[in-house]
Amino acid sequence: MSVTVISLGGSIIAPNGVDTVFLKSFKSSIEDFLRERSEDKLILVCGGGYTARVYQEALRSVNDNAIDEDADWIGIKATHLNGMLVKAIFGSLASKTLVTNPIDDNIEFNSRILVAAGWKPGFSTDTDAVYLAQRYGASLIINLSNIAKVYTDDPKKNPQAEPIDEITWQDFRAMVGSEWVPGKNTPFDPIASSLCQKDNIRVICADGRNIDNLISILEGKEFIGTVIGI
Repeated sequence: MSVTVISLGGSIIAPNGVDTVFLKSFKSSIEDFLRERSEDKLILVCGGGYTARVYQEALRSVNDNAIDEDADWIGIKATHLNGMLVKAIFGSLASKTLVTNPIDDNIEFNSRILVAAGWKPGFSTDTDAVYLAQRYGASLIINLSNIAKVYTDDPKKNPQAEPIDEITWQDFRAMVGSEWVPGKNTPFDPIASSLCQKDNIRVICADGRNIDNLISILEGKEFIGTVIGI
């Protein structure tokens, strides 16, 4: 049995409202993949993305003294909303319960797909994805967002930023820092990155909207994306 963790960014589940076109295509492609790979299982960890940031920004715009923990909880609840949606979309293929604590001893993974979301303040769902990868022996996390590759800098702000094909955890962590801030928009969060480096877990960052590319990653074929942890 092979288990692969997919960190499904909220920015592609609901970039500005729920993207039902994407979700239909994602559902169909994942079902086809699992039909052909009868022994494989997937863990889908859903982020909060746009929904989380809108509410976090609303909090900070109204309360100048808002604390990070409150902002974190708002983001976590947004991941639960997205996670419940994704779990329901896959019906009987998915776990009966949305996982909101990746170290809970009572998690049942009797289905083909385990769906998870945010746990507690202090890190993003990327870290939840790492905990689940550790728990179920997954050596790869596919991190899906709305960018095709990791860049040397923010390409929206720096036209000289260049895409990266491969990077070590040491070099990646030097780019993203070591502290987590609620709503922080990084390719993979600093806390999760530290855990991956310690456990030698690879992460592939790719554009989740390119579903054919996702299937290529799952099937071990050529793909477009950035490999972290070479």
